[in-house]
Amino acid sequence: MDVSTAARTAPLLSQRRPSRRIRLGTVDIGDGAPVSIQSMTTTKTEDIGATLIQVHALATQGADIVRVAVPHEADARALAPIVAQAGVPIVADVHFSYRLALLALEAGVQGLRLNPGNIRDEAQIRTVVREAAGAKVPIRVGANAGSLDRGLLARHGGPTPEALVESALAEVRVLEDEGFRDIKISVKHQNVAQMIAAYRLLAAATTYPLHLGVNEAGPPPTGLVKSAIGIGTLLAEGIGDTIRVSLTADPVEEVKAAKSILQALGIRRSTFDLVACPSCGRAELDVVGLTNQVMARLEALALPPVQIAVMGCEVNGPGEARDADVGIAAGPGRGLLFSRGRQIGWVPADRMVDALLEEAVKVARSKAADVAEAGMDGLGEGA
Repeated sequence: MDVSTAARTAPLLSQRRPSRRIRLGTVDIGDGAPVSIQSMTTTKTEDIGATLIQVHALATQGADIVRVAVPHEADARALAPIVAQAGVPIVADVHFSYRLALLALEAGVQGLRLNPGNIRDEAQIRTVVREAAGAKVPIRVGANAGSLDRGLLARHGGPTPEALVESALAEVRVLEDEGFRDIKISVKHQNVAQMIAAYRLLAAATTYPLHLGVNEAGPPPTGLVKSAIGIGTLLAEGIGDTIRVSLTADPVEEVKAAKSILQALGIRRSTFDLVACPSCGRAELDVVGLTNQVMARLEALALPPVQIAVMGCEVNGPGEARDADVGIAAGPGRGLLFSRGRQIGWVPADRMVDALLEEAVKVARSKAADVAEAGMDGLGEGA
């Protein structure tokens, strides 16, 4: 086999790491289940109305699971109505107080996050684990570089990948000693290279599902870049079962970023994929302005998965536009419209955006109908 043939036949991404499967409310995690998207509210959880508004906004954007902070008893007391009206599984984020974890379980949360760095009394942890087992609620053992045990830090010389993994697995052993196996694990670090190394170590050491994230990634655009590199690298290696992009921004931006990471890797296509040239001196029109117009209109349309290309010159334009589901190769005063590889024809500049989006809607509907028909055929064959 020559090099070109080998390249064509090789898998684009590494095979997904085998893992146990857990169920968090209505969402399966691990063992080949779709990689799920998580985010976290920024509201005070005790403010039930504000928290529910944000939960619903995150769910509408595509979050499969939403985590809420539970630092005080008032937050724990607010959980029951939030869980009842959320529409997506709710995870209680608990630190320091095992009593708050117990109150969260009583409220009916579908998931619990415990940090091994700040609930130090093993007897208290065991009490929480027994209650979680009785309620069939999974626990995420979430180790963070910023909250590791001081003894562990001294032994490893800092928050190294090895220290993170040791911390997480020590807590996991306590859960396992209680016969508890509904576990997922995270080992988050603010340093991208350290984060990647920690998850690689963890993936080799356990078969529990893994929750990926770069901790304290910061605001966009640097936070987006860090998260895309860290989470994307691991997903490309087959590591990771659920993800959270941590941004210093509106949490809705976290969900959008997570969707973009999964879509860029071809792991999960849930919406449009806009391909656009960066523009250069060859462009005979404002490609950036044209692309922004298309993007704004696409977001309002909420199309199912479809790839759309906006190109601005004769070098790559026709080829990229032809390869997308729908595309336009724009030039001075007009653009050449393509649909599913066919050349549709020239459209004037003032019609380019409308014509492109009208064709995108047609193609998206056609693709959705094809998928539905294929599903019905499959049902018929198995009947």
